Amino acid sequence: MRSPASAAALVLTLALALSGCGATVERSDASSGDAAVTLTNCGRQVTYDRVPERVVTNDVGITELMFALGLEDRMAGFAMPDDKGDLTGVPWKGGYDKVRWLSKDQLTKENVLDARADFVFAGWNYGFREDSGFTPDALKKLGIPSYVLTESCRNGRTDTSRGIMPPLDALYTDLANLGKLFGVEQRAAKLIAGFRKQVAYVRAKIPAGGDRPRVFLYDSGQDQPFTSGRYAAPDQIISEAGGTNLMHDVADSWTTVGWESVVARDPDVIVICDYGDVSAERKKDFLLSYAPLRGVSAVKHRRIVVLDYVDLVESPRNPAAVARLGTYLRTVRDAG
Repeated sequence: MRSPASAAALVLTLALALSGCGATVERSDASSGDAAVTLTNCGRQVTYDRVPERVVTNDVGITELMFALGLEDRMAGFAMPDDKGDLTGVPWKGGYDKVRWLSKDQLTKENVLDARADFVFAGWNYGFREDSGFTPDALKKLGIPSYVLTESCRNGRTDTSRGIMPPLDALYTDLANLGKLFGVEQRAAKLIAGFRKQVAYVRAKIPAGGDRPRVFLYDSGQDQPFTSGRYAAPDQIISEAGGTNLMHDVADSWTTVGWESVVARDPDVIVICDYGDVSAERKKDFLLSYAPLRGVSAVKHRRIVVLDYVDLVESPRNPAAVARLGTYLRTVRDAG
């Protein structure tokens, strides 16, 4: 069910080859203390006085953005729970082998200071959080600059709502910004070009006209489901794969909705986000047995597909997830 067609697999191979080439051919022309670099991050101009040499990251997608750009030699460590999937076969296994795993929870001021970090790359709800005081402003007071993952940028609609641009644009924005900051702009450009080509290949296979399958992203939750609005990565992964995100009208990234809205919108397909203590199989069993969902098309026809957590948060694995989901949605359309 989750295996891509051979052509899609070829595109993925080409994209990874491009990313690997970018990471090995170009050498960073950034020195350890040269001219300042100004970037736009979450709508604000931020100036970095020097190229970071001891970066710490929070979570798997953010960490792999650094690895995809070949920047593991600029890293002092990462924080990440060990429930985010098997890392043995990932394209950036070498980065994981080389860089220190600081915490199997989230970053704290203490482990950032212990790592002698000179830069923190995290996001709101991907490490940065007000309740613990671990914020960009708090780090600034310690003399440590930071960069906020664009998928997680707060958008001002509420105190917590997130997302300011389409999700793949967020991915490309962060790759380009990191490329500029670390002096690896050619690597970033090659990655972005390869990812755009991969996504365009999948998009070209979507039949013109006709209804797109309605897709509900199920992350977690029984009383209320946690899902993706239009600013989290699943929204555009679903769209580029040929479907429509059931919660596209929600102006947030990851958020909670009501089961009644899921039932009323009647998804054709449910995508399970696989991570955490509750396995994908247990999540599937819950969805298939939950009484309010019995009349929903996806449940009646058992159209439930699983993608990994890192596929579905902003990460360099997003384009490959588009390819895999695109293959599945084509089988749904072909089945009528």
